[in-house]
Amino acid sequence: MALCSVLRASPRRSFWSRCTALTSSPSAQHKLAARFSTSGPPWRPSVALDDWVRREAKPISLRQLTFFGRTLTESRLLSSANYVRTELPTRIAHRLRDMQTLPYNVVTNKHFSHVHELYYGAFERFRRVQEILTLDDNDRFCKIVKETLREHLTVIPRLAIGVLEVQDKMAPEKTDKFMMTLLRSRISRRVIAEQHLALTETFHSPWHFPDAKASHDPNSEFVGEIFLHCNAKEVVEGCANAIKNLMQEAYGESTQLPEIKIEGHFDATFPYILSHLEYIIGELLRNSIQAVIEQRKPKDATPPPIEVLICETAQHVMFRISDQGGGIPRDILPHLWSFSKGPRKDIRLRNLHRVPKLAATMQELRSEHPHEDKHFAQEEKGHSTHDSSLSRLTSRPPNLRLGVGLPMSRIYAEYWAGSLEIHSLEGYGVDAFLQISKLGNKNEQLTTRAIMDAV
Repeated sequence: MALCSVLRASPRRSFWSRCTALTSSPSAQHKLAARFSTSGPPWRPSVALDDWVRREAKPISLRQLTFFGRTLTESRLLSSANYVRTELPTRIAHRLRDMQTLPYNVVTNKHFSHVHELYYGAFERFRRVQEILTLDDNDRFCKIVKETLREHLTVIPRLAIGVLEVQDKMAPEKTDKFMMTLLRSRISRRVIAEQHLALTETFHSPWHFPDAKASHDPNSEFVGEIFLHCNAKEVVEGCANAIKNLMQEAYGESTQLPEIKIEGHFDATFPYILSHLEYIIGELLRNSIQAVIEQRKPKDATPPPIEVLICETAQHVMFRISDQGGGIPRDILPHLWSFSKGPRKDIRLRNLHRVPKLAATMQELRSEHPHEDKHFAQEEKGHSTHDSSLSRLTSRPPNLRLGVGLPMSRIYAEYWAGSLEIHSLEGYGVDAFLQISKLGNKNEQLTTRAIMDAV
């Protein structure tokens, strides 16, 4: 029977699984791989992927990550390494399966194809790592992890561009669901990978000894990448200074910037991954400051202040950021949380092509001179990060609107069981409400299985 006839006869099965059924001989596999090598991701046998897709991911909480790293011994470090060694290929396998069940004319988009190849390469790399039994084994594993993290810095802009380019080939609701699942999974992988890298650096630090107590650590407010006493007021102030510096560079030193008034519970503290919170607060403040500057008439008038209210409860810390920047335009408001819908596709595509790498961190809002930015909480606390998604990669001037800031911020907020809501008052301004779980006892919110059945 002809290849196309067999494919048409199995409409409910994914493209890759139907190809697998047709290619029992090596010659057939070679022909099929050659046929699609120029139009999309190359076909590969799915046995190994099927084995890993059957496994469940094991979500973890900030409290568990903190407890694990507080009394760091060689045994605990090796246990962490083996957890990451098995979790990374498991989580990647589910996302590969999701990609493989997309319509063929979607997955052959060059940007989706690029991401698929990065994921498949990482999957093959990690699944072949043997059990980690010694510190030398762990060091070699960490080198693989670091290289993979750097390679994958192109994922977010590539996905965002791909989503915009396939608007007419897939329902927007399905595209957004797919995008959010992939990005949430990406965050989860970077969290466990970067936490393990940070723990390894801690273990090798001169001050550290096996069975050492946390008090021996000169940076004991950090356990790996987790900041134990994240102060809400200090984070807002640090982000505000960063954004103001950026706006001053973009609009000129003479431009009057709105005052940022902070009120409420100044002593609210909680454990959190600092870069996640900085990214969210930074995006919200940047939107507000930029809106106020561009809305102000006449231009020499004193801009109205931006008010930040911090409210602490038994289980949550809440931020309300209120501006008088005129509100969100009516044509954008319905598509505020969408990656694929909206009226400014062409502008977003042009801008995304100017950002070849994107880690989605607060550091990407910094100026071109990172040594001049002394306001970041991590630097103030003496905490240095490795070359990863926590490092500065590229600046984003105010006119570089990517259209992914708010949906990415919501994904970050919801990742640790928080929330982000935006209320726009047309002609007046915007209220943004961010809620953070302050106890650190909520598991990461991720899709633990492939969202579509490919069998």
